[in-house]
Amino acid sequence: MMDMGKKATREGFGEEIVALGRDNKDIYVVDADIAKSCKSTTFGKAYPKQHVNVGIAEQNAAGVAAGLATTGKIPFVVTYAVFGSLRMCEMIRQEICYPNLNVKIACSHGGVTPANDGASHQAIEDMGVLRTIPNMTIVMPADYVSAKKLTAAVAEMYGPCYIRFTRDAIPVIYDEDTTFEIGKAHLVQEGTDVAIIANGDTVRLAILAAEELAREGISAKVLDMHTIKPLDVAAVKDCLENIGNIITVEDHNIFNGLGSAVCEVAAEMGKGRVERIGIRDQFGESAPYERLLAKNGITVENIVEKAKGFVK
Repeated sequence: MMDMGKKATREGFGEEIVALGRDNKDIYVVDADIAKSCKSTTFGKAYPKQHVNVGIAEQNAAGVAAGLATTGKIPFVVTYAVFGSLRMCEMIRQEICYPNLNVKIACSHGGVTPANDGASHQAIEDMGVLRTIPNMTIVMPADYVSAKKLTAAVAEMYGPCYIRFTRDAIPVIYDEDTTFEIGKAHLVQEGTDVAIIANGDTVRLAILAAEELAREGISAKVLDMHTIKPLDVAAVKDCLENIGNIITVEDHNIFNGLGSAVCEVAAEMGKGRVERIGIRDQFGESAPYERLLAKNGITVENIVEKAKGFVK
């Protein structure tokens, strides 16, 4: 794993959206009066004619973005994940996904990274809710570098997309030469005994767990499944066919997120075993980020224990 310090993935988004706005005047940011936290302040100052602040009115932001998309613009709605998914949900369905408009919803504070902000601001069901809406693409980068690269990829693709970022700083694990493709899992390392499929801020844990397992003679394949819709079904099938044991790791409810998506493939194949690690279908609370992860078993130690259970 790269040792390049820590940065929140929202920082990567904030930097990349400025670069995109400079090169493409069709890129717009629709802010819900929360630019400082979501790192879109610099964009607004640099390109005021491409920036709209609708105030604390997320549902209106969705409508404004839909309108901009009908004129050929590429709007990014910027807010917290809990608001950009749940408060805007009906508008996303009716005004963005149903007409299949080119609107991007870029949200900071995904999962339990809001930490001390508590349950009201911790989005643990957002990707699962939006995964069920047709035409929607769901992306969560694993670090600062992939946040920049995937933000650019999201701007390039056509159609509704939800891209989720962390509030807290997390380790930078990729170098600037790493490439990412929407809908295709990024192979971190090969392995033969167990496959660990993670996304977002839990990829770092999967990498550390694989290193620990290697020291104990267990070979772990690690996949960064940054896109959970469309899921890289071929990559999951390959793990089921050639390894048979999968552990999914996510900072999201274990229901209807990455783990559920992988289990759907396994069930349809009728093959392999899957263990899901994630938020245990409970609301968050005010506590340090790492403590909230540990409370739900989202730890290196738990991944290692699950892997040993598969291969013993």
